[in-house]
Amino acid sequence: MAGRRRGVEAKRLIVGVSGASGAIYGVRLLEAIARTPGWEAHLVLTDAGVLNAWTELGMKRREIERLAAVAYRPKDVGAAIASGSFPVEGMVIAPCSMKTLAAVAHAHADDLLSRAADVQLKERRRLVLVPREAPLTLAHLRNMVAATEMGAIVFPPVPAFYARPKTIEDLVAHTVGRILDLFGIRVPGLVRWQGMRG
Repeated sequence: MAGRRRGVEAKRLIVGVSGASGAIYGVRLLEAIARTPGWEAHLVLTDAGVLNAWTELGMKRREIERLAAVAYRPKDVGAAIASGSFPVEGMVIAPCSMKTLAAVAHAHADDLLSRAADVQLKERRRLVLVPREAPLTLAHLRNMVAATEMGAIVFPPVPAFYARPKTIEDLVAHTVGRILDLFGIRVPGLVRWQGMRG
């Protein structure tokens, strides 16, 4: 286990970063949680996630792990977050690869990332999956249905153009803010739909 611990009374949110394109979503989630008083992020970063983060952002594992209160290695199946008795508010996997989605959908908990996700489902806690793949095969769609039927929320990072984004950062920030909304974390400055004006 790496990383730093914060106040013991903080609410915990698990952030998983797997090997799909879109490492920036995981990184921005970690940064947003770190800025939110009373919350801390517990990170599981897969080896494929590390490769993507380096390719897309030029970031190494240790740089990403420093953004979390606690970071776990994906093979550490004995970690605290592998048990339902460890209190957390839920989990986000962003980005969520199709391999990770399949593991969640079929309870194939062979590493800490899929085990922690499985724990959220069995404990009836919130699990948000941010799948990053296109186009989708029938297997992908069926796995999304299966995960949804078990209680997960499938949240593809689809841009909301009503927010009038001007940069990629704007697009990412809006998606991150909407994801955190699902856990009751309100991100300052998030553009929200105010109805049609005419």
